[in-house]
Amino acid sequence: MDVGRCFLFLLLPSFFFFPSQTQSSDSFTSVLVSQNGLDFVKNLLVNKAIASIIPLQIPRIEKSVKIPFLGGIDVVVSNLTIYELDVASSYVKLGETGVVIVASGTTCNLSMNWHYSYSTWLPPIEISDQGIASVQVQGMEIGLSLGLKTDEGGLKLSLSECGCHVEDITIQLQGGASWFYQGMVNAFKDQIGSSVESTIAKKLTEGVSDLDSFLQNLPKEIPVDDNAALNVTFTSDPILRNSSITFEIDGLFTKGETNQVLKSFFRKSLSLVICPRNSKMLGISVDEAVFNSAAALYYNADFVQWVVDKIPEQALLNTARWRFIIPQLYKKYPNQDMSLNISLSSPPRVKISEQYVGANVNADLVINVLDASQVIPVACISLTIRGSGALRVMGNNLGGSVSLEDFSMSLKWSNIGNLHLHLLQPIVWTVIQTVFVPYANDHLEKGFPLPIIHGFTLQNAEIICSSSEITVCSDVAYLDSSQQPQWRLKLPRSTTWKPNLL
Repeated sequence: MDVGRCFLFLLLPSFFFFPSQTQSSDSFTSVLVSQNGLDFVKNLLVNKAIASIIPLQIPRIEKSVKIPFLGGIDVVVSNLTIYELDVASSYVKLGETGVVIVASGTTCNLSMNWHYSYSTWLPPIEISDQGIASVQVQGMEIGLSLGLKTDEGGLKLSLSECGCHVEDITIQLQGGASWFYQGMVNAFKDQIGSSVESTIAKKLTEGVSDLDSFLQNLPKEIPVDDNAALNVTFTSDPILRNSSITFEIDGLFTKGETNQVLKSFFRKSLSLVICPRNSKMLGISVDEAVFNSAAALYYNADFVQWVVDKIPEQALLNTARWRFIIPQLYKKYPNQDMSLNISLSSPPRVKISEQYVGANVNADLVINVLDASQVIPVACISLTIRGSGALRVMGNNLGGSVSLEDFSMSLKWSNIGNLHLHLLQPIVWTVIQTVFVPYANDHLEKGFPLPIIHGFTLQNAEIICSSSEITVCSDVAYLDSSQQPQWRLKLPRSTTWKPNLL
């Protein structure tokens, strides 16, 4: 990777999946990169850029010079190569329209071959000499200014300004009569300096162009599983401040045309991402609408239906155990096995506040009697389940768990007469605790991916809850691509699930 591409590729974690200049009502996830985060990216950028630029070949230089008593001499400097580069200091600064990165006090060492020749007129013979030389460039400053805009849901990167300035050059010849020709080769200082400046600037310009093409081809979705993806389109231009840059993305779970329905239902404006004392590199804010969009998507895809025919206390699934709870059931179907169908009657709703993360789930519980090869529905109970949640960051995923707070019941219909629901409460509680909650936690603990580019991972993450959103405040670490885990959630394809909890 050349210096320009590396220079910009490493900036990518700062703005890979997330923008906004004024906050958009179509944005449900925001990412703030603090000054600490910008400095981290800048330091990584400088180190990787140096590694990618070495060795860097400089075009050959030819020049004719006049030497007293000898006349015109043709001199060629070739194989001019930068083999070492050291940056004394660097900084990143945010302007109104983009990012500026400057590396100053830079020195680099070069090697080169030199050759001269001239012809005498009396007698007509050609005289030549050659050798090698070492070159040290001092006081070099490299600067790059980038413009950031959104373009049709993607990120448009433009080069506003690019430059490289060399302050001083020292050339030391070796080989041949180098002591005699030192002054002659010193005449190449300006040309060597100009060649170094133009070559580095050209590499940076090429890198910007390559990365802009790369950004234009970024996927607009992150696959979550076979049924869902995260919409990661940019919704507005970046917000640039003195010491931070904020990006906004759509962030909702989506599948085809479903996404538009969810957008119109969940549309809400995000508040600014705030992490205490801005001590962390990143702040990722996720609105509760993201969780609700996931719930609605899986609800619409019929992934919220369970058939319960095995539980730890299996005798509960026989009418004999219900003869005192629902006598008419046992009278009509004595000693018959039973099953329970649980299906959601509406998408679960997640609510986030400063003190609480909770969910309300509306479900229908159908009581079935298994008579030979028949499944006979006998009653349906409507449930309103209230749970509390705990969130945690696992790698680059946001996951969690849920626990049962309480629930309420009402009879929806019955083929066996009226039911005393308060007598059913212990059985329903057992079913929810041993079937519904473990199933939910099995998938919640896997979580879903936060918008972090491959090669980087969150470290020392903290979660802060506020009104209708959570914020993940975290540092980041860089990993080689071979170390970055791939994540993909797998859900069962069938719309029914039979838990075996024995």
